[in-house]
Amino acid sequence: MPDASRRTIRHTTYIYWMLLIYIIAALAWWFISLEKQNTRIAELQFQSINIEKDSLSNAQLEDKSIIINKETKKNTRKYIAEGITFLILILIGAVFVFRSISRQLKLQQQQQNFMMAVTHELKTPISVARLNLETLQKYNLEEEKKQKLIRTTLDETSRLDFLTNNILIAAQLESNNFKSSKEELDIGALLKDCIQQFRNRFTDRVFIEEIETDVDLKGDSLLLQMLINNLLENATKYSPKQTTITTCLKKNKSSVDLQIIDQGTGIPDDEKDKIFTKFYRIGSETTRKTKGTGLGLYLCRKIARDHNGDILMTNNAPKGSIFTVTFKI
Repeated sequence: MPDASRRTIRHTTYIYWMLLIYIIAALAWWFISLEKQNTRIAELQFQSINIEKDSLSNAQLEDKSIIINKETKKNTRKYIAEGITFLILILIGAVFVFRSISRQLKLQQQQQNFMMAVTHELKTPISVARLNLETLQKYNLEEEKKQKLIRTTLDETSRLDFLTNNILIAAQLESNNFKSSKEELDIGALLKDCIQQFRNRFTDRVFIEEIETDVDLKGDSLLLQMLINNLLENATKYSPKQTTITTCLKKNKSSVDLQIIDQGTGIPDDEKDKIFTKFYRIGSETTRKTKGTGLGLYLCRKIARDHNGDILMTNNAPKGSIFTVTFKI
């Protein structure tokens, strides 16, 4: 987080606590002032009785004293009740404001991290593609080297297209502007096409398929393709190259289960629910080595729920992660 943001948070927190302490102190002063006034009124009433004591009987004096004491205690209880009520309301409001500010600051930090990640993610493929094209333009290379540069450029543009699609679809889904066209489709065939694309991109990776045939699902092909691609991208990104990535598709009586299984480092238990939050990424943006924007898994959950399903992350033994998408049918 930039130093300016840290200073802003510190100043905001300091002002918040100072105002809260001032309000509570003012409430305490209000109670003390009212109680002093209550005591002073009682003293004046007793003085009035003392002036009239020659004309009053002992019984009358005692009755008036009892009435004054009762009224004084009644006022004290009233002030205490009102003070406690105000204190509870103040504390509830303080907790609500504190949580709202904390959420806002956290969202602001996540958005800053997102902008840093997007800037890096956009800059890298554009720079690589431009350098490759300039090399092709300036030098008369051998055909093999030409094809390698072209293949690298195509890979980078595909990565750029993947990133921009994630950002655009996330914005459209968030604002409910995306027009979904759901139809019956063969989810197994779609899954195999996505895996083949990843085989072409990552020739050194091993992708294992355990896919049942003739598994139909009603949904939007673009969104489902994006869900699968994000899960496969996540698996290739966070698991070593020498490990395998397994894709399973199984149809049950009431659901269709899609699983992407990797053998990476896994995810800590306290992070498993957070990873589906928009912009959330594990670790610090300045020290993190893996690329990403924090939108992939957020989109996966949103797309899954839009298709009457949900996504769950569990541990893979002995290491790695299992992402299971369950579509109810």
